[in-house]
Amino acid sequence: MHIDLIAWDSDDDPEGNVHHIAAAELVPAEVEEVLRGHRGGPDAFSEKTGFPIIFGNTSTGKRIAVIYIDESDDDDLVVIYPVTAYPVPEYGG
Repeated sequence: MHIDLIAWDSDDDPEGNVHHIAAAELVPAEVEEVLRGHRGGPDAFSEKTGFPIIFGNTSTGKRIAVIYIDESDDDDLVVIYPVTAYPVPEYGG
C-alpha cells in the first residue's frame, strides 16, 4: 500500500493509537512495517466499527492485525491513521 503519512497520536495520550498498540505489546515501527508492506486493499472490515483491517508479519516475528482509517483528503496524499493493532494467530489452513 502506498502511504505518504502514518498519523500517530502523542505517546502520552492514554486514548491515543500509540497507547492502544502498546497495550498489545506492539510498537509503531511494527505497525508501520505491516502497513507499508501490504499490497492491495483491506483484508477484512471490523465487525464493531466497519474500519478496514489488514494482516501482516513483522520482522520481529509477529503476525498482527492493523485496524485503520484512511484519512486522505485527495488522491495526491495518502494519510493512514492506525486505530489499533494486535497479534493474531498464524493461519494454519
